[in-house]
Amino acid sequence: MSSILSIENIKKSYHVVQALKGVSFEVPKGSVFGVLGPNGSGKTTLLGILLDVLKADSGQFEWIGYPNDFTARKNIGSLLETPNFYHYMTAKDNLILTAHIKERGLEDVDRVLQQVNLYERRDSKFSTFSLGMKQRLAIAGALLGKPDILVLDEPTNGLDPVGISEIRDLIRSLNQEGITVIMASHLLDEVEKVCTHVAILKQGVLLSSGPVSHVSNDEEWIELSASNKQTLANALTNNPLVKSIRVEELIHIVLQPNASIEGINTYCMQQGIVLNHIQKRKRSLESKFMEMTK
Repeated sequence: MSSILSIENIKKSYHVVQALKGVSFEVPKGSVFGVLGPNGSGKTTLLGILLDVLKADSGQFEWIGYPNDFTARKNIGSLLETPNFYHYMTAKDNLILTAHIKERGLEDVDRVLQQVNLYERRDSKFSTFSLGMKQRLAIAGALLGKPDILVLDEPTNGLDPVGISEIRDLIRSLNQEGITVIMASHLLDEVEKVCTHVAILKQGVLLSSGPVSHVSNDEEWIELSASNKQTLANALTNNPLVKSIRVEELIHIVLQPNASIEGINTYCMQQGIVLNHIQKRKRSLESKFMEMTK
């Protein structure tokens, strides 16, 4: 998969606070790329630099496949702040005004309303919209002019579960239409559900980047339980098949590369231990994130 954005050693400070400390990664074309991190990790600062709202102290970035920065910016739709529409105006009139301000996309108003599933409510006042609908209208504004790239800062922030689901489905739909989506978020579950790739930041430092499956699932573990948990734990401790063990409500083990779940089951039977639960698990993005940022 070719890249659409290359970021190299971006640094940014606010007086004594280093917001970004040499961040480098690439965004594949056609991906949904999540910039993930807790508050204060530098996500919004990075997006601001990519959109030329802020200037980096050093480092560089390149929107690949565009002859110059101006052409690239014309092909980027963005949403960095809370939707800013007039409450007494209809959805369509708000978008028409937005198109005039942007000086592009006036002919796209009906199309983007259909894209975000608000066409049937085009003549409703903004004040009558739910939070999820307001956010979808804001994304519609970002879609004016048919951009190839969409940059969103915390697109589900403050939404209820229904609104979050609506935005998640919309991002997937837009991505299926060929739009590359770059989104900052601190909601791990949402990133794991919608993103294909991720970069994890902590206090301005890039901890990891790549496909979500690669970042999160670099290791599998086995959940085990038996009627006597301590006996099972003792049997597995220092077992040559077991790389590591963690005893919680269930016993979690990581196997050595040459070991198998069948081998563990056989070993337990030989020790007179009958397992009442054995299941292979893959590390979630959440567990990886918590491990990296704790």
